[in-house]
Amino acid sequence: MRTADESVMKISPLAGKPAPASMLVNVPRLVTAYYTEQPDPSVPAQRVAFGTSGHRGSAFDKAFNEWHILAISQAICLYRKQHQINGPLFLGMDTHALSVPALASALEVLAASGVEVMLAEGDEYTPTPVISHAILCYNRGRKVGLADGIVITPSHNPPHDGGFKYNPPNGGPAEGIVTDWIQAKANEFLEALLQDVKRIPYEKALRASTTHRHDYLNTYIADLGSVVDMDAIRGANLRMGVDPLGGAGVHYWGPIADRYGLNLTVVNEEVDPTFRFMTVDWDGQIRMDPSSVYAMQRLIGMKDRFDLSFACDTDHDRHGIVTKSEGLLPPNHYLSVAISYLFQHRPKWRKEAAVGKTVVSSQMIDHVTAKLGRKLYEVPVGFKWFVDGLLDGSLGFGGEESAGASFARQDGTVWTTDKDGIVPALLAAEITARMGRDPGEIYLELTREFGAPIYDRVEAPATPDQKDRLAKLSSQQVKLKDLAGEKIQTVLTNAPGNSAPIGGLKVIAKSGWFAARPSGTENIYKIYAESFRGADHLRSILAEAQTIVGEALNAGPMPERGKTQASSNTSTANSGQTQAKVV
Repeated sequence: MRTADESVMKISPLAGKPAPASMLVNVPRLVTAYYTEQPDPSVPAQRVAFGTSGHRGSAFDKAFNEWHILAISQAICLYRKQHQINGPLFLGMDTHALSVPALASALEVLAASGVEVMLAEGDEYTPTPVISHAILCYNRGRKVGLADGIVITPSHNPPHDGGFKYNPPNGGPAEGIVTDWIQAKANEFLEALLQDVKRIPYEKALRASTTHRHDYLNTYIADLGSVVDMDAIRGANLRMGVDPLGGAGVHYWGPIADRYGLNLTVVNEEVDPTFRFMTVDWDGQIRMDPSSVYAMQRLIGMKDRFDLSFACDTDHDRHGIVTKSEGLLPPNHYLSVAISYLFQHRPKWRKEAAVGKTVVSSQMIDHVTAKLGRKLYEVPVGFKWFVDGLLDGSLGFGGEESAGASFARQDGTVWTTDKDGIVPALLAAEITARMGRDPGEIYLELTREFGAPIYDRVEAPATPDQKDRLAKLSSQQVKLKDLAGEKIQTVLTNAPGNSAPIGGLKVIAKSGWFAARPSGTENIYKIYAESFRGADHLRSILAEAQTIVGEALNAGPMPERGKTQASSNTSTANSGQTQAKVV
C-alpha cells in the first residue's frame, strides 16, 4: 500500500469528515444577497465572466446575482435573434440554492422576448446531459427553427456558488467566440444599469403562451438503451449502488432501475441546498466532486455492499466509479478502461472514429488508443473541443481528466455533445457484466501491459495578469533540454489534435510529461504531471515544472498547495486514490 507523506500533505483536517453545522451555507442570506446586491461593473470580479463552464460565482461576492442573470439572459436573446435561432430553448437547473432564483430571473427575460421556453414537468431538476440530449433530439433532421439551451449550474462547486451556461444548437458548451459575445453584451447591460433589459413578472412568464412543459426525465431515460447495453446489465443482476450527491439526477436513478429492471439502490435521495450530507473535500470546502476520495467517503464506505457503485456531481455531467477491487477509480484510470472496452464492443461505430482526450489527460489513453489502432484527437482543456467530432461521428469518445466524458450511441450516432455522468456510470456496469471483471481489475491489466503511471495536479493562486502571462508561455521559454533526467521530446503550446492554443504549455519526455495552464474559472493556475517511472520521478518532473512556471510568473516557486489523483497498481486503504501534494 502506498500513501502520501503526511508531512507534506496540505489537506484540511476536516477532509473526508461530515460537514460541521458551522460551515453550512446560510441559504436565506444567500438568496437575499442574490436579489438585493448590485454588482459594480468597474470591479472585474463583479462583471459577467464566462470561463470553461459558463459564468460562475457567489451572490455573497456580488459575482452571481439577479443583475448578472437578467443581463446574460437578455444577451442570449439578442444572440438568438442575430443568428436566427428561433426554435425552443431547453431550460434546466440543478439543486444549488441559487439555481431556483436564477431560473426565475432567466424566464422573466426569455418570456418578455417571446422565446419558446421548455421547462421541466413538475419543476424537476434537470442534468446537463439531459439538456444536451433534448437539444440534439429536437434538432435532428432540421435545418431551420433550431433549438438551444441554458443550464443553470456551477457543476460541483460549493453550495454558495451559482452557475449559468449556454448551449447553442449543437447541444454542447458554447465555444469562445459565442461566450465572448454574450459576455461583452451582458456587461454592456450591467454598465447601462439594465436599461434595455426586457422582463415581465415571473407569474406572468409562467403563464405566457411561449412557456411550455417538457418531460425531460422520461424522454432521456427511455433512450438510454441506445447508448448502453441495458439488457446485459439486467442479465448479470449486478448489485449496484448510486449516490446522486444531492444533485440534479436524484430522481432519475429510481426510474432508470424500474424501467430496465436493474438491481440498483439509490443510497441517498436527499436534496438539501446546504449539502449537509456531504463529507468535506480535500481543501475544507463542501464540494460535490465524484472524483474526490474525500467527497466520496460515504459511497466508498459502502463499496463491499455492492458489486459496483457510482456517483455523479450536482449537474450529473461528471462520474465517479467505485469498485470492490480498487475503491474509487481516479478519472484517468476509468477513462482508459472505458476507451479500451468501447472500441472493442461497438461494432457499428465507424472504423475511423477517433478517441478524444485533453492535453492534461493520462498518457495511458495514448497507449490504449495506439493498441486499438485508432486515431488520437488531443485538444486543449474544455469539453467544447469535442462537440463537432461527437456531433458528426468522427469521435467515438471524448473525455477529460476531470471525470467528464460522453460517447456515441451503439449505432455510432451522437448521444450528447456535453459531458454525461450518467452513461459512463452505467457503462461501468455494462463492462462488469460483459467482461466478468470490474473496471478496477481491468485497469490493473492495462498497467501490466503498459506500465503503471502516477498522475498529479497541483494548483496555486494567480492574479489575472499572472494567468495571462502563463497562457502566453512559449516553447522558447523552456530552457531545459531534459525533464527529470530524460531528453525532452516535445514542447507543445498548441494541441496536436486541432492546433488550438492550449493556453499554456506541455512538455513531454519518454517516461513523463507536465502541462501548465491557468484556470478558466478561478484565479488559480494548475500544473498537471505524470510519470511512468514512479513517485520520485514524478517529484522531479513537478519540481522542474514549478521552476518554469515560477520564472514565467516572476513569482518564485509555486506555493505548496495541491491535490493529487495518483494511484497505480496500489491503493490507499479506502479508495485506490491519494490526493496530496507531492514534493
